Amino acid sequence: MADDVGGDRPMSLPDWNSLPLPQQVAQMIVVRASGYCFDHQIQYPALEPPAETLRHWIQSLGVGGVILLGGSAVELAVRSQQLQDWAAVPLLLAADIEEGVGQRFSGATWFPPPMALGAIAGHDLQGAIAAATDFGAITAQEALAIGLNWILAPVVDVNSNPLNPVINVRAFGDQVEVVGRLAAAFVQGAKQQAILTTAKHFPGHGDTTTDSHLDLPILPHSLERLQALEFPPFQQAIAAGVDAVMTAHIQIPALDANYPATLSPLLLTHWLRRQWGFEGLIVTDALVMGAIARRYGPTEAAIQAIRAGADCLLMPADPVATVQAICQAVDAGELPLEQIHASLDRLWQAKHRILGHRLPAGDTSHQWETLPPPPLVLDAIATPQAIATVQTILEQSGDRQGSFPIDGLKPDELGWNVILVDSLVHCPFLGLTSSAIVIPEQRGYALRLIDPHSPCQPGAILPARPTIVQLFVRGNPFRGAAGLTQFAQQWLAALHQTCPIQALLIYGSPYGVAACQSATSPDLPYLFSYGQMPQAQSLLMGQLFGAIQSNAGRSLPFTD
Repeated sequence: MADDVGGDRPMSLPDWNSLPLPQQVAQMIVVRASGYCFDHQIQYPALEPPAETLRHWIQSLGVGGVILLGGSAVELAVRSQQLQDWAAVPLLLAADIEEGVGQRFSGATWFPPPMALGAIAGHDLQGAIAAATDFGAITAQEALAIGLNWILAPVVDVNSNPLNPVINVRAFGDQVEVVGRLAAAFVQGAKQQAILTTAKHFPGHGDTTTDSHLDLPILPHSLERLQALEFPPFQQAIAAGVDAVMTAHIQIPALDANYPATLSPLLLTHWLRRQWGFEGLIVTDALVMGAIARRYGPTEAAIQAIRAGADCLLMPADPVATVQAICQAVDAGELPLEQIHASLDRLWQAKHRILGHRLPAGDTSHQWETLPPPPLVLDAIATPQAIATVQTILEQSGDRQGSFPIDGLKPDELGWNVILVDSLVHCPFLGLTSSAIVIPEQRGYALRLIDPHSPCQPGAILPARPTIVQLFVRGNPFRGAAGLTQFAQQWLAALHQTCPIQALLIYGSPYGVAACQSATSPDLPYLFSYGQMPQAQSLLMGQLFGAIQSNAGRSLPFTD
């Protein structure tokens, strides 16, 4: 049954010429907010404003969009309608949902990272393309169902550097042709719905060893190298109809010796607009990221980004000061008013696309200005087809070594289930009912959850018992490194010396497999999954033990 949680206020799109200059400029700004409905639930107070501040930014300042993070899919449906109700001009509501809506909003479908599709492409390119198309279509359907209208995906960077700390498994892979074709397929799948998509991070963030959330990567690549490796996936995504391109906070001196890409007229205007003919939105990556914030003032970067050719400013540190500074730059003749107006034209075209689809075919009137908001259909979330698509991707992208299922424990024998994670505080994929915890416990393996802050030292506390080791490891922004941490390597090496390890289960990054073998033994049996979510855990538990018992005691068959 479809649940309509929307209100009755019409969604209207006034002529942007009717707005005063400060509101015109504010329409170019996308602020961040919590997906939760109440202030006491805000998880990142330095980045997510309280309700009254956010309401002021939307109602009085007139910002054009909000990027959301946190909460359940149902909460986000309510939250998105609340934000639209505050706005005089319909908002762009965006989210970084590179792994499906469930990556950010619980209850929706959580896909494995895009590199899983690249792994499938290695043995079945057409199957991977079909899965990428479904991935885009399902993500778009679920996003729209909870009120989002802008997907900040796909990542079209070619992850040519295994040590890349920020892109890593977020990319479709390290092969330029595969990345381009899968990114285009994702875009084409999403375009079945009236929603915006985004190719990121231009001109290509796949060969960095510095996390741009922390500092500015500088790449020595030549134009010839960029045209051969970094550029083609963006060109394929544009040809597929992607609506927006997000800039990278990286500097490539061969293209611009003075500015990072986000602030570079040579890259944004010369290459993206003139050379490639891209007519969609150019949106900056978050302006609060260290690569920009550490080198430019909170308003200087915004002015330079617009001068370079950006249409949308994502997450400026101070939206009010940013609007004031840009208006002053226009009044002083430092920014051409025509450039602001060209961006507004593109923004309005994008907003027309997400509103105008609801008119009857051939209607050229302005009826869209008084249409009520669409119903938020919750039964479009986590459908059986979506769950089956995720299962297929997980099954076809995994890896293994050794003989499975294992024999398990002898009667009255006890074992260890050692789970190593980067942070137990921020661990959304593990809970009391997670398969990675519950299933081994049912089989006689006592749980040991360990992160770098655990007081125990490697090898000092576990008596020798049969052991399974589960590692949740992947490159993530702000982590500063890819692959296994030193903490994980030390624990693996110590366990290998003291406990008979029956199997390693590695969730997340394929780059961690070799490091695990180096810390233990090249012959050690392992199971690998790109996914870390509960569905991936259940799959590996089934492969590890064979048929397993659910919490209710019902037998769940698993096939190899």
